Amino acid sequence: MSEINLNNYKKIHETWDEMYVSDKKLRNQYQNILKYLKNESANDLNKKEELAKRLFMSQGITFTVYDSGEGIEKIFPFDIIPRIITASEWDFIEKGIRQRLKALNLFLKDVYTNQFILKDKVIPAQLVYSCPHFLREMHHLQVPHDIYTHIAGIDLIRDYDGTFYVLEDNLRTPSGVSYMLENREITKRLFPDLIPQCKVRSVTEYPAILYRNLLALSPRAVANPTIVLLSPGMYNSAYYEHTTLARLMGVELVEGRDLVIDEQKVFMKTTTGLQQVDVIYRRVDDDYIDPLVFNPGSVLGVAGLMSAYRKGNVAIVNAVGNGVADDKAIYGYVPEMIRYYLNEEPLLKNVPTYSMGNRDEREYVFGNIQKMVIKKTNGSGGYGMLMGHAAGQEEIEAYKREVMKDPRNFIAQPTISLSSAPCYIDGMLQPRRVDLRPFALYGPDGISIVPGGLTRVALKAGSLVVNSSQGGGSKDTWVLSNDTN
Repeated sequence: MSEINLNNYKKIHETWDEMYVSDKKLRNQYQNILKYLKNESANDLNKKEELAKRLFMSQGITFTVYDSGEGIEKIFPFDIIPRIITASEWDFIEKGIRQRLKALNLFLKDVYTNQFILKDKVIPAQLVYSCPHFLREMHHLQVPHDIYTHIAGIDLIRDYDGTFYVLEDNLRTPSGVSYMLENREITKRLFPDLIPQCKVRSVTEYPAILYRNLLALSPRAVANPTIVLLSPGMYNSAYYEHTTLARLMGVELVEGRDLVIDEQKVFMKTTTGLQQVDVIYRRVDDDYIDPLVFNPGSVLGVAGLMSAYRKGNVAIVNAVGNGVADDKAIYGYVPEMIRYYLNEEPLLKNVPTYSMGNRDEREYVFGNIQKMVIKKTNGSGGYGMLMGHAAGQEEIEAYKREVMKDPRNFIAQPTISLSSAPCYIDGMLQPRRVDLRPFALYGPDGISIVPGGLTRVALKAGSLVVNSSQGGGSKDTWVLSNDTN
């Protein structure tokens, strides 16, 4: 087979292309990879693509799509061409995420203690109190080192002019880091010489940093604190990730039935008897974590866990009640949080956001609905959104009626173009829309952000939806050590 044709690559109109400045001018960071691709035949690249699929299959790198109540397990689609971020771009992203995470953490501490930000009317108190994830059970509960947001996944997008925007903050049980790690391992197999040649920074330290942070949270001063990863079980869509992280950190993977509470302490059942647990990295949502306090029908959590947590006998990561800070209606106020708590101007911009609970803003959105994306404030996975530019009149009217039932539960944002990156599809390079989820770890020694993240890609031509549940995939994210390649 002949070499792949790079001349057919056409930038998407009015979209920031990660590889090309113009149809002919290549960005510096992509010089090495394009030079490499020019020496590869389409047949060689097809073999690499097939190898990647086999590796994903053999290692069980899957996710679950819930369709009509039925869980369907699928291989996570992977594009073999990496997304490349320059050193200076990453420096800016890193500073912006640190700033944002500090403010969000201070907000969580404040809103569960003195509530100064509400008393000073920076954020409407009713907006916080009406959030289903604002948990009164967390009021004045002392969390270790005042850290609520131990693990955060901050979703970034890039508009047509190259400006980075935060699309949303994931502060409850952020997922996707295992795909970031596996994408890198597979890329090492596909392009073993290119990674050192391009001076790509490593992401493999993530489990070690997380483990170190978890150790530091132990309420007991013991040589080897017991850490467990609490999973809802094998039918959860992110179960692959739970098993991967537990294995990489060398901690026990447990389910609710493996833990018991005795005298307000948590114990794990083992073959040699009960073993006290010091730190729980939980991947179970708040509502299911303790049936005595939250959902009484839950079999995923541990009865009495909140009592042990309140007593200070166990640390829980992430803190319970974090959802109030990543509610999409609260998101609009994060720039104000940064100004209020840090006395700084936000480095990373928010996407302009309209609260559907505000009558004037709602009327503006309904009048410009073709230019808008409307979302549920606590939705995820790309479900339940209205993409105004792609919706028919009947669908729009039905969605408006849904909004009017409870306007507070919806926000709207103008349609952002999303930058595009080259993907290897059908034997040639084609641009597809991407976002980026860097992962930040907040420990007693500060905030660590591994240089990279999960780049999600909308593999369908013309699509703006990158979620795996909606046909999206991912690619390896290369952060370069310096800007001169």
